[in-house]
Amino acid sequence: MAKKMIQAITGAEAAAYAMKQIEPDVVAAYPITPQTPIVEYYAKFVADGLVKTEMIPVESEHSAMSAVVGAAAAGARAMTATSAVGLALMHEIVYIAASMRLPVVMHVVNRALSAPLNIHCDHSDAMAERDSGWIQLYCENAQEVYDLTILAVRLAEHEDVRLPVMVNQDGFIISHGVEPVELLPDEVVKAFVGELKPLYPLLDTDHPVTYGSLDLYDYYFEHKRQQIEAMKNVLKVFPQVAEEFYKISGRKYNFVEPYKMEDAQYVMVALGSTNGTIKYVVDELREKGHKVGLLKIWMFRPFPKAEIQRWLTGRKAVVVLDRSVSFGAEAPLYEAIKSALYEAASRPLLGSFVYGLGGRDINPDLIRYAFEKAMKHELVADQEMYLGLRE
Repeated sequence: MAKKMIQAITGAEAAAYAMKQIEPDVVAAYPITPQTPIVEYYAKFVADGLVKTEMIPVESEHSAMSAVVGAAAAGARAMTATSAVGLALMHEIVYIAASMRLPVVMHVVNRALSAPLNIHCDHSDAMAERDSGWIQLYCENAQEVYDLTILAVRLAEHEDVRLPVMVNQDGFIISHGVEPVELLPDEVVKAFVGELKPLYPLLDTDHPVTYGSLDLYDYYFEHKRQQIEAMKNVLKVFPQVAEEFYKISGRKYNFVEPYKMEDAQYVMVALGSTNGTIKYVVDELREKGHKVGLLKIWMFRPFPKAEIQRWLTGRKAVVVLDRSVSFGAEAPLYEAIKSALYEAASRPLLGSFVYGLGGRDINPDLIRYAFEKAMKHELVADQEMYLGLRE
């Protein structure tokens, strides 16, 4: 295990520090609240000569993603960062990055989508891109932002994957909150991520290739199938990369994190920073004799169906929290959990709670209320409920 140092930094700074240690060839970005500090910190590293990255300030997020797509296609290691409407503006190129199998890593500082205008956290931005072909990782705190950024590079560039990765952190809650973060030595991180081995780079003039060509009904279907198989490969590759990371850091990652799940009968499932609050309430309820637990989702795409079935089958009730909505359908995480448990031999009672839209606070009382609804068996299948909504 490598020697570590601890610093009190924000989630944004943790992201930028991991990027500094990785030292991508190209970073292109456009500022947007609350992502801006990531790029500001990294631009300072560039200005101070601490990294040799080509930093490209662009006129929009659409251009930022276009620039990293061009850089990655040329054979460079490329990264970017964005939030909310910035990610929405990237939408077209987000699909292109995945379809071209380019191992771009992007920080998404989660923020609500307009309208009305809102700069605070919910997951509507990333959920709008959940079927774009990107791997999606969600962080509970600044430590996970740092760690998963480093893991994301290895995962994206693995020869059996070659797909872009979003590392999601909750806007302001993580991005601007200061926490102690264990940092690895620069040389350890550089050795872990290694050198990028480009596949079919545009700058290899001895082996010319074409990117962005017209692909009609003759081969388009087959190319989509290749993406499908690459996503399946993530489920095989990620545990291997995570095990290597554990050896240098002492920190374990998987598709999900079970918390107090050994004998839990009532389980909550969530993404992002809210998991910290849920852990507090789980501990509190455990002291009162209630068999409750938490299943935190680290990886939302590809969705870890087998792990969901393993941990949730046979429980009495499962409460799913979503920090986003899907208009005209069930909330995204709830829908995925419900689908995964359809095949379970012993299905728990399921409850869907939407919370925290536009940055509305989620506190222990609200978490406790949702658990109480589950323990009283007052959850109603397919009936969406709300936490913290004014009547």
